[in-house]
Amino acid sequence: MIPPIYSPSPERYDSGMKYDRCGHSGVLLPKVSLGLWQNFGDTVPYSRSEEIVLHAFDNGIVSFDLANNYGPPYGTAEKTFGRIMKESLSPYRDELFITSKAGYDMWPGPYGNWGSRKYLMASLDQSLRRMNLEYVDLFYSHRYDPETPLEETLQALVDIVRQGKALYIGISRWPIEAMRTAERYLRERDVPCLVFQDRLNIFDRKVEKDGLSDFLLENGIGFVAFSPLAQGLLTGRYLNGIPEDSRAARGSHLKADTITPEILEKLRILSGVAELRGEPMARMAIAWVLSRPAVTSAIVGCSSVTQLDETMKAVDSPPFTPEELRIIDSVC
Repeated sequence: MIPPIYSPSPERYDSGMKYDRCGHSGVLLPKVSLGLWQNFGDTVPYSRSEEIVLHAFDNGIVSFDLANNYGPPYGTAEKTFGRIMKESLSPYRDELFITSKAGYDMWPGPYGNWGSRKYLMASLDQSLRRMNLEYVDLFYSHRYDPETPLEETLQALVDIVRQGKALYIGISRWPIEAMRTAERYLRERDVPCLVFQDRLNIFDRKVEKDGLSDFLLENGIGFVAFSPLAQGLLTGRYLNGIPEDSRAARGSHLKADTITPEILEKLRILSGVAELRGEPMARMAIAWVLSRPAVTSAIVGCSSVTQLDETMKAVDSPPFTPEELRIIDSVC
């Protein structure tokens, strides 16, 4: 039996998704981007991953965030996405904004990690093969390498663009002083940094406290925020304890011992604010991230189309009142 040919929704750009300009560039990113860190590797049925990705595109999400070692196991999220590209999305490649990264461990030995020229270029070549792509729209240095000279890492990124393997360059999770060097180095070589990516949520505001978000605004660099729900802490699932099937119960990325009585009290206050706003706490938490001045897009993960639909509603959340922001700030 020949599988049906995918045909995207003709209303995908009228579905309510909003787009923001990414820094000083021609790129418009959806307010919500789909992250493939979890739930898209070999441990999840392909049909479910495919359903989520295509549903995202049908609803105007054109930005898909990957990395070489997303899965699990490593590389399998890109393989899954590559199969979806080959079977369904390849006719719409020019509508998509596909990103990948390298910086964390990917393969054994001295050249499968960090920020050397050899690792970055080899990793991107592997990613392109896995995803059935000739180029990615954006390639990130996934983390700061304190040992490799910054100029080596940055020149590799410049050359990747000049080789046509990426259209734009991004930096993820670098400290502000290294970012100052990166911004200047890349701009002077006519390959400006398009995006900075880091964690931002109601509980974790390090990028704002460090002055990085102000730096991005001043220099026309977009900011893509990940972990807007603090690894699920802000979903509301933990208000009455730790569910058996939760991340905290499994001890993956969110540890049970971090959910202290003090955190629970903060969550209850935030839940109260969300209730008065007429929305779930998770939606409010994503809306809060999207309201920050420097943020271009928030990366969300999901395990079902129902969860994705609920997440996308955050783009239409009402503006925060001064009193709501005062309570959120006083708690967190």
